[in-house]
Amino acid sequence: MTDIPKIKLNDGNEIPQLGFGVFQISNHDEAVKAVESAISNGYRLIDTAEAYNNQTAVGEAIKNSDVNRDDIFLTTKLWVSNFTYEKASKAIDEDLKELGTDYIDMMLLHQAYGDVAGAWRALEDAQKAGKTKSIGVSNFWPDQLMNLQLMSNVKPVVNQIEVNPWFQREPEVKWNQKDDVAVEAWAPFAEGKDGIFTNPVLTEIGKKYGKSNGQVILRWLIQRGIIVIPKSVHDARQKENIDIFDFELNNDDMQKIAALDKNVSQFFDHHDPTTIEQIFGSSLNQLRR
Repeated sequence: MTDIPKIKLNDGNEIPQLGFGVFQISNHDEAVKAVESAISNGYRLIDTAEAYNNQTAVGEAIKNSDVNRDDIFLTTKLWVSNFTYEKASKAIDEDLKELGTDYIDMMLLHQAYGDVAGAWRALEDAQKAGKTKSIGVSNFWPDQLMNLQLMSNVKPVVNQIEVNPWFQREPEVKWNQKDDVAVEAWAPFAEGKDGIFTNPVLTEIGKKYGKSNGQVILRWLIQRGIIVIPKSVHDARQKENIDIFDFELNNDDMQKIAALDKNVSQFFDHHDPTTIEQIFGSSLNQLRR
């Protein structure tokens, strides 16, 4: 079994540095199978969200496993349509039911829009009640994260953000880590955009260690002190992604990868009001009903 290192969070809890994400696995049976496979292959951090529509499948897979629940670090995220204190409190209880568990290891606010303060108070109260052990955020920029800290009593333990070779976010990563907020990378492979799995720089580095482009990317993130949650429904790829702890990139390798940074999100601009309205507008409008 692969020995995955852990990162100690600012609340004292520990999280595996490499985990398994289930974004875009909405088919129930496929999601159950993928998570069962991931647990069998040694993953102990499982990351889901209300918006992924697979919490029931994730919970079922964990129950089907012969691994003790306490050995699984389960994460889910509140969606913006539940961002009031009352709606978030209700949603947390619904999440527990869907996941079939008495507690969640970490709950995150999925985005930085809507009644963030109200939703965060609900997470604080859920933590006090033992419904979740740790609380954090996702997709918060440094100013948004600082604003949340100024209005709340509990510092987020994690900020889950897009980080990949095309969008490396060195300033944001360093700021979060300096503030004792762990960084967790979603879309580490940029969903294959711009030929990332055949990029010659990554391929050249991989050849030295007998590793694939994907393994080089994951190793690069691990060495930056970042938690990472790659997704794959394929058993062979899951095994490949977890096989990254028998080699280490040198400084030259790290500098070559740093030079690949395009400094542009591979998905959408979180600062563009029009984009925000298009993506989150309908969810936020539900709060006004």
